[in-house]
Amino acid sequence: MLCSIYKTNKKEGMYLFISRREDFSQVPETLLGMFGQPKLVVTMNLTETRTLAFADTKNVLENLASQGFYLQMPPPPVDHLVEYKTWRDNNK
Repeated sequence: MLCSIYKTNKKEGMYLFISRREDFSQVPETLLGMFGQPKLVVTMNLTETRTLAFADTKNVLENLASQGFYLQMPPPPVDHLVEYKTWRDNNK
């Protein structure tokens, strides 16, 4: 499936996948308002065998087919204190 991926300047790591380039008609107005001005990152042929960095490809394809869009939220922030305590406990 051909899809276009847009980023926002409002939130690092948030991306909007749509089925047709420049066609935001399937995206709810409230979401577009919160997303801000979309900036095209890439248009690509997305298949189930293609790996995405922060999203499950199958889930993205299902959402594109059923809703016409997929919103990828940024990964949660890393809690370095928890990482340190885990590392410390494993290296005693």
